[in-house]
Amino acid sequence: MIFAGTPEFALASLSALVEAGIAPVAVLTQPDRPAGRGKRMTASPVKRFAMKQGIPLMQPATLRDEATVAELQALEPDVMIVAAYGLILPQNVLDIPVRGCLNVHASLLPRWRGAAPIQAALLAGDEATGVCLMSMTAGLDCGPVFASASLAIAADETAGELHDRLANLGGEILVAKLRDILEKKITAVPQDESMATYAGKIHTRDARLDWSQTASHLERCVRAYNPVPGAFFFIDESLRVKCWRAACVPEIDATPGTVVASGPDGIDVACAAGGLRLLELQLPGKRRVQAREFAKQVDLVGRELS
Repeated sequence: MIFAGTPEFALASLSALVEAGIAPVAVLTQPDRPAGRGKRMTASPVKRFAMKQGIPLMQPATLRDEATVAELQALEPDVMIVAAYGLILPQNVLDIPVRGCLNVHASLLPRWRGAAPIQAALLAGDEATGVCLMSMTAGLDCGPVFASASLAIAADETAGELHDRLANLGGEILVAKLRDILEKKITAVPQDESMATYAGKIHTRDARLDWSQTASHLERCVRAYNPVPGAFFFIDESLRVKCWRAACVPEIDATPGTVVASGPDGIDVACAAGGLRLLELQLPGKRRVQAREFAKQVDLVGRELS
């Protein structure tokens, strides 16, 4: 078995496999990247774990290199398990494992195929989501599904919190079902294409709060973009403020974006429908603070945010 993954979501599956005594013969992970304020080259969570476990590592920049493909073929894997790897697997790589490639995907397919299923579920107000074990094909998350597990989304849950629960769930279902999948005791079920939805890659600009939207939508945005990239707005078109927590409040009769109240419970901003109460905010280069503390630093009442 080969394991391919890069971030924390993938680490949960890899560590679950190792704990269950199912260690891969090699781990594929993306090359080290610059990270943090110092932009130091940083190894992925999967790489750090694999090194501690003494598992051989491969970090190709692409899987279209003939030498990389030959190296994978030489390992003669029965299966390749992929979880948030971040590189496209070309057909000649998909064809290498005898039992194919198995993907751990953070949604209940065919809903939310693509790069950001966790954020998409929160933005859409889904009441539940889950994890699927999918047979990989050349298309985008469209292969048949071997198994799935679901969980309810809490009303105040952030993307970071949901990510952690789904990552753990992915590791659990992978360990529980892998043997049956390899022994062909489970038959993969084709996805219903008519039910497919897509979750595109998240960009920083997506996280800017648009006050012409409803308060309920903006509250979901705050949760969906926490912790990355962080929902934000501007004061006077220049001072960028991040919002980490917010809640909806009853109808407010004011121009969208207008701060109508500021007190110990939070800062209330008018939206297209309802109001958004800002609860936790952060100025550039500063720590996160409760809205009541922020209000002491910046007087916002009567001002329009953008």
